[in-house]
Amino acid sequence: MWSHFKPALLLLLVLTVVTGLAYPLAVTGVAQAVFPHQANGSLIERDGKVVGSELIGQSFTGPGYFWGRPSATGPAYNGGASTGSNLGPSNPALHERVAATVKTLREAHGDPPIPVDLATASGSGLDPHISPAAAFYQVARVARARGLAEPAVRELVERHVESRQLGFLGEPRVNVLELNLALNNLAARRPG
Repeated sequence: MWSHFKPALLLLLVLTVVTGLAYPLAVTGVAQAVFPHQANGSLIERDGKVVGSELIGQSFTGPGYFWGRPSATGPAYNGGASTGSNLGPSNPALHERVAATVKTLREAHGDPPIPVDLATASGSGLDPHISPAAAFYQVARVARARGLAEPAVRELVERHVESRQLGFLGEPRVNVLELNLALNNLAARRPG
């Protein structure tokens, strides 16, 4: 029996070292050397303090900020609960959630057509981006709340539209956190 058990035990030990230690350390080392920003979570820092990640949305609710997509992980973007809502199109809970979001958007913006991504959650529930249409939809509210000229806020949005990856993958998008940080900088530079 020992003749069968010994090779199995040695193989377990070797594979544990290779796949449990050597491979993860090698991959981590390469990632840190080649893509350090991404390997560390794509964190955004301001004044030496981490304010968020490029990859996970944040909840902005004030009228002077651009709002992201609703989160399927609860009222706040909870990275530990990354998941879709699993609510199908005929589920009354989905209809209620979307209706409540639409009501909030109509109260804040009036009656123009609402971009769909502002009323529905993304597949992960953590999407940090909105469509350019969703950002432009919010320009008047944000400018009014901040006391800024609409053309200046619109131009800020235009500067933050990210194009398709490699020119053909995905859709144009706007990172809400980065846009709001730029908005804070614009408001801070405003005279008076």
